Amino acid sequence: MRAPTRGEEAAGTRRSRLRILVIQALVLSLFATLLVRLYYIQVVTGEEYTAQAASQSVRDIVVQPQRGLIVDDMGRPLVTNRTAWVVSVDRTLLGKMGGRDRREVLNRVAVVTGAGRSEVEKRLVTCGDAGSVSGTCWNGSPYQPVPVATDVERGVALKILEQPEDYPGVLAEQQTVRAYPRPYGVNLAHVLGYLSPITEDELDQADSDGDASVNGASSVGRAGVEKQYDAWLRGMPGYQSVAVDSMGRVLGEDSQTQARPGDTLVTSIDARVQSVVEKQLAETIKTARATTDTVTGRRYAADSGAAIVLEADTGRVVAMASQPTYDPEVWVGGISDKELAHLYSEAAGTPLLGRATQGQFAPGSTWKPFMTAGALSNGYGTDTMLNCSSALRVGNRDFKNYESGAYGFIGFAKALEVSCNTFFYRVGLDYWQRYGSDVSDVDAKDPLVQEAKDWGFGAETGIDMPGEAPGRIADRQWKRDYYESMKDYYCGISEKPQDAETSDFVYRFSREFCVEGFAYRAGDAVNFAIGQGDTIVTPLQLARAYGAIANGGTLYEPRIAKAVVGPDGKVLRRIDPEVQGEVDLPAKTFGYIDEALAGVTRQGTMSWRMIGFPLEEVPIRSKTGSAEVYGKQSTSWVASYSEDYVVVMMVSQGGTGSGTSGPAIRTIWETLYGVDGEQVRPAKAAIPGTTPPTQLPTFTRDGSVLPPARAKGDS
Repeated sequence: MRAPTRGEEAAGTRRSRLRILVIQALVLSLFATLLVRLYYIQVVTGEEYTAQAASQSVRDIVVQPQRGLIVDDMGRPLVTNRTAWVVSVDRTLLGKMGGRDRREVLNRVAVVTGAGRSEVEKRLVTCGDAGSVSGTCWNGSPYQPVPVATDVERGVALKILEQPEDYPGVLAEQQTVRAYPRPYGVNLAHVLGYLSPITEDELDQADSDGDASVNGASSVGRAGVEKQYDAWLRGMPGYQSVAVDSMGRVLGEDSQTQARPGDTLVTSIDARVQSVVEKQLAETIKTARATTDTVTGRRYAADSGAAIVLEADTGRVVAMASQPTYDPEVWVGGISDKELAHLYSEAAGTPLLGRATQGQFAPGSTWKPFMTAGALSNGYGTDTMLNCSSALRVGNRDFKNYESGAYGFIGFAKALEVSCNTFFYRVGLDYWQRYGSDVSDVDAKDPLVQEAKDWGFGAETGIDMPGEAPGRIADRQWKRDYYESMKDYYCGISEKPQDAETSDFVYRFSREFCVEGFAYRAGDAVNFAIGQGDTIVTPLQLARAYGAIANGGTLYEPRIAKAVVGPDGKVLRRIDPEVQGEVDLPAKTFGYIDEALAGVTRQGTMSWRMIGFPLEEVPIRSKTGSAEVYGKQSTSWVASYSEDYVVVMMVSQGGTGSGTSGPAIRTIWETLYGVDGEQVRPAKAAIPGTTPPTQLPTFTRDGSVLPPARAKGDS
């Protein structure tokens, strides 16, 4: 092999040196580039990157505000807040654990809190993600610990706090939840309402509306005044920024925006009166269930009831009770599926349904004062005399008086006093024969139907509570609409041969309904005149209408709230009564009906329950009712009023009006005015300042009310 020459060696050396120079130049240029880049990052844009790094180590945590209080008219607390231990899980830390460690931690949490493992897992899923369950998933910030158990025992919280190595990423802290002090032992569940976590749709709507008062961790009102005045009660959340390390552990507080507590809602409810009303309603139902129906030989079912006290001249709600009811505490900390099923259960009486505003019942004879107003405005007079016979034949059916009683020819006042059905049957039949004998004419004139609508029946009263039922006026249009909606069903039954599962009654009814179910017959008209048939009202509608008799015709929108007061004690809003309508009747008609209802209390169907009551000092007007319902026992009603208040009680399937509800009505009146035996003691009145009138109204010969005499010097 030939050895390289000296020239070749020199050329090779020069090439090697050149390569080294190139490499050195390349390394120097790279170092120069890095130095320039480092200078740019640290000096030129250093502040920007520092801020970005800081933002990655700071998290915003929502600080929920204390919800506002709800108090009665005397300032007694009805709903407050208390502290409760809440167990939460930091999903950031949990996500950095291995699968096995994660399962162990969640198993420990499930065991110590008593919650199921699957339930804990559901609560950790962000709403909208795969596997999320509405009402259970987490709507809040992904950086905020997720509550998995609320209102846990103190020992459970301490165990978690004392053993952090066994519960990494698990927090136990105190938060505020709703509390119910129950002054005088009141329940008031349907009026107050309850809270539950905000839904994803509600949160989206709030975001689009720019509403900053709610966030993913908020609880919002779902019923009662909690829902109606939620925007005032909820307050404004605060925000706390905390520094965390690379593992998500909190290192310290960075900054904080204080939360603003919710406002206090002052109501017109009086806890002392509410307590008496609730207890009387419950006792009345209990007594009715132990009483035998003389017609059927069975005990009364008394499956539900309601009682209401209103201010006659403002429409404010003083007390409102419904049965069956429930414990409002059941919603605190989250309600179980079993508890929720019970609240909706028909077997349990559907406790979540507030009968005072959502229950709808035939009014029975409590309807007759409004039919009297309609008759006196449409051709009849206070001197009209009609036969109160034991029965009235309409078509091929006898419509009977209660227990077939008969009083001969009487006027409207006596008919109200003894609650004569056949008297009012004759009025309803007369109008039907005059204006509506064409059974298919949906536009036929009907003075009694129009009068009922004028008194606000068949429409919501406008009370400041959600979910109010409108009741129903079963007039010609309603019957036509009902026929159109149901004719296919009943015609489907009648057009086929009768089978073993269809009773003779159902088959016969289906055939008749299919042919002429739209017809508004004389029987419908006479039933309407005494508050029977398909017409239904809510107890609140009836109470509001009796309030209009008491105050001379003003239909108020009932109000529970009186004012909203800020955390600093400043009145932010006064909630005044609002007028929904006026009943246009002559003063003498109001006076005539008023005196007739006073007669019901003095010597009529309510009198045996008011023996010994000081009616001369505390005049009470009343009307009893026993509404018959097909397939059920009769509904007991008593509607009553003074110049100050309206008191109404209803017990479904409870028997007669005064027989069942009369004693409770008397007790409520005694409470309101401080009646002790036969004496009135104003100092014992439930509401301070409630005193009997100083002068009884004076009635002229035509039934109108004279104004009170003016004192000397009055103008």
